[in-house]
Amino acid sequence: MSDSTILSPTAHSHAFVQSQREAAFNDPATYWATQAKELLAWRSQWHTTKDTSFDPKNVNIRWFDGGTLNVAENCIDRHLATRGDKPAIIWEPDSPHDPKRILTYSDLHREVSRAANMLLSLGVKPGDRVTIYMPMIPEAAIAMLACARIGAPHSVVFGGFSAQALRSRIEDCESSVIITADGGMRGGKVIDLKNNVDTALEGLSDTKVLVFRHTGHRVSWVEERDIWWQELAETVAAECEAKPFDAEHPLFILYTSGSTGKPKGLLHTSGGYLLYATHTFQHVFDYQEEDVYWCTADVGWITGHSYIVYGPLAAGATTLMFEGVPTYPDAGRFWEIVEKYRVSLFYTAPTAIRMLQREGDDFVTRYDRSSLRILGSVGEPINPEAWQWYHTVVGNKTCHLVDTWWQTETGGHMITPLPGVDETPPGSATQPYFGIRPVLHNTDGQALEAAASGALCIADSWPGQARTIWGDHARFVETYFSAFPGTYFSGDAANRDEQGNYWIEGRMDDVINMAGHRLGTAEIEAAINAHSDIAESAVVGIPDDIKGQAIYAFVIMKPNKHLDDEIRTAINGLLRREVGPIASLKYIQEAPGLPKTRSGKIMRRILRKIAAGEVTSKNHYDKLGDISTLVNPEQVDALVEGRLQ
Repeated sequence: MSDSTILSPTAHSHAFVQSQREAAFNDPATYWATQAKELLAWRSQWHTTKDTSFDPKNVNIRWFDGGTLNVAENCIDRHLATRGDKPAIIWEPDSPHDPKRILTYSDLHREVSRAANMLLSLGVKPGDRVTIYMPMIPEAAIAMLACARIGAPHSVVFGGFSAQALRSRIEDCESSVIITADGGMRGGKVIDLKNNVDTALEGLSDTKVLVFRHTGHRVSWVEERDIWWQELAETVAAECEAKPFDAEHPLFILYTSGSTGKPKGLLHTSGGYLLYATHTFQHVFDYQEEDVYWCTADVGWITGHSYIVYGPLAAGATTLMFEGVPTYPDAGRFWEIVEKYRVSLFYTAPTAIRMLQREGDDFVTRYDRSSLRILGSVGEPINPEAWQWYHTVVGNKTCHLVDTWWQTETGGHMITPLPGVDETPPGSATQPYFGIRPVLHNTDGQALEAAASGALCIADSWPGQARTIWGDHARFVETYFSAFPGTYFSGDAANRDEQGNYWIEGRMDDVINMAGHRLGTAEIEAAINAHSDIAESAVVGIPDDIKGQAIYAFVIMKPNKHLDDEIRTAINGLLRREVGPIASLKYIQEAPGLPKTRSGKIMRRILRKIAAGEVTSKNHYDKLGDISTLVNPEQVDALVEGRLQ
């Protein structure tokens, strides 16, 4: 950033941020206790602020133990006296020609209370799980807050996931109620959510389906099971008492893909998570009372949980929800909305930035963006070219840019610049957030000092941390605390420069980050292998100019079968059905075999290098490292020769 660049003012000062960083680092329990008292409304005081252990023999994470609160009360009720008429949620529809909706905090209180009573009438009790499979409409947030109000942990499933993916998540957390809509709108097209729910529930009993009428298209109906939201709402009261729950009471389960096995249901609890989402929202976005805040994510992901719903509403902010896509009806849609609502805080993904950059500057500059003060990036590392375009063209060089690194598991921002304080080298996540202690490890498990590159771990707990994997604490310990004992292992690699800035280098495991969506190789390969002509498959992520990563598949055909366009089409059809449209393959290469160790493990690092074009001949095999231990090193030649461009 040049000295001549004029940036919008922030409330942060270097002295304030430095004092906060020191206090949180030196005595995290005292720091977070003070913040919890200032930022949240508690019904009763906790007896223990921090009770945590990263020892693999005893992983335990508890914050504000014994304290009680109600999350929905913190997000709505306590604002009514001073912000009752303030917009809480602005909803912008898919089409700019359809009517918008604005819900004040008073409106939100009424609708959430009514929805909570609807759930109670369906027999939902504290601790019961509720699955939410909704489009990006206010009722998605209302359903989440209604669950929080009555102590029923919710499991939000992204509306782009298939019926099979939905079913696996319903079965894993044993949901008793599914909340959905007849459909959603995306780029002028109807997404048939209700049909997916029907397919997901085939053969399952003892579930109720609450359906919000949104698009108005015809849907199939199962009497005694399916209930229209609007009809049930007319039968219940608009007041529902917000009862207190323990700080460690489950708030939600959110599924994230792993490198092996089924998706992991990360469990977040109430007090610590809400505090951390609120705290990070206020400081990372330098939130001021008059701001209009817009995060373009979907509530089906952790970004939507923390930075569309819980963080902004607990802070008393105005949060904007958008059902559409950035290129419909044209590539100026985002900036039209920024102008329309005078958005001041804007948070989106590098994939969207790169997509819009490709469309040209005119779609941006034709709209008034002078209201923008903070620009945020989330979901994947942002490349310097996209960073510069975002800052220069979208922000007109007047906005602070915060490139945030965090995960479903962390609940909130972990490494991020604070606007007006931290230098922001394009592409760097920069500095740890208050109280966060990153450590880089080499492959031998040694902690690395000063400038270094290694496995990114966190040395101590923070309030927003996930507590476990639903129903499988052993997997939680194995996934996050066994590789580097005494620390939380993020699964990412990072580089720390001489100024102490962190640069995220991407996943070290087999998770593919495509357009900010984490996709597990196990789920994708299982879908491919379901094709009757496929004997085995392996998928890896390769660099993609727009999505960050694309999926490259190697498939071994059964005897006397060969890959053709018909099979390629069928494989992508299986992926749409089993995982969702987001899992489509860019390349499918027929392979005579896969490089494996003598124990049978597929060497994906070799496949990644081949697929990415890093190895083009035997002269380049030094880039693969030692392949002498492979049971079938000769397969490498064939894979390199058969690589698709």
